[in-house]
Amino acid sequence: MSRQIPDKNHQLAPLRLVRGGGPHELAPSVLTIGTFDGIHIGHAALIARTRERAAATGCESGLLSFEPMPREVLNPADPPARLTSLRERWRLLEHSGLARVHLLTFDARLRSKSGAEFMALLQGLGARAVIIGHDFRFGRGGQASAEWCAAEACHYGFDVEVIAPVLVDGERASSGLIRAALAGGDLPRAARLLGRPYAMRARVRRGAKLGRTLGFPTANLDIARRRTPLAGIFAVRVRSAALPARAGEAAGGGRGWPAVASLGTRPTVNGGKPLLEVHLFDFEGDLYGAELEVEFVAYLRTELRFESIELMVEQMHRDAAAARAALG
Repeated sequence: MSRQIPDKNHQLAPLRLVRGGGPHELAPSVLTIGTFDGIHIGHAALIARTRERAAATGCESGLLSFEPMPREVLNPADPPARLTSLRERWRLLEHSGLARVHLLTFDARLRSKSGAEFMALLQGLGARAVIIGHDFRFGRGGQASAEWCAAEACHYGFDVEVIAPVLVDGERASSGLIRAALAGGDLPRAARLLGRPYAMRARVRRGAKLGRTLGFPTANLDIARRRTPLAGIFAVRVRSAALPARAGEAAGGGRGWPAVASLGTRPTVNGGKPLLEVHLFDFEGDLYGAELEVEFVAYLRTELRFESIELMVEQMHRDAAAARAALG
């Protein structure tokens, strides 16, 4: 299935989503392959080289990724924290300049493919060149390593180019390093590895309206992941087409509506699965159903369990003051 998705200016974006491994009638392409969780600066290097090769050869540029993430299937009892949901990955990619995104379901059948079967799959997707990272590995027993793919590609009518790692502060940019930085509250380090501040995007759902009764109305966002890479209380900036214009800024949030956010399980009120709650400063309005992008600016503290609602509210006032100070 192939479809086009309107961009933010309501025009048809060139990026197409193609689900499944075929059969498809597809133009010859240069493909890059990976999980692309977070779309960090290492991923950006792969995408940039893919676009360069595609432009030089008159091919379409494409990206092949997987859902669920392979490690969620390979280690279901202890999956990695997701940096990006599938929707967030799409939002980051839709203005990347790529022509198409191939999305394969990662399941027992796909993971059991031999290296040769995997190369044949790429051939069927119209690949004329494949761009992969130095640590790429796929297929039954991890047979299809970067080196193996480069050596075998000539038998399938395309070539494989292996890209060197991108270093930040002497370390290879990776999703794992970003998870570690976020888990430790080191937002500046995560931003250097990502090439942008870390953000989450989700739609606002109706909640119990407890925050409103306490003087802190919040937008409640369900985050589509079993585990989150960070938790606690944060100073954040919020962007959304649903937000009105502020003084000196365009509608949609401009540089971001200042807010304080809680990401966690809300132990004081016996919360369950992780929830992102955002209190926008000096805002009155209805955001139910709106898609918000929440940019994490500063880590304030860990999530705590309070002995009473009154003590929690006192801390919420201190958190709000700290967030306002952090946001300037």
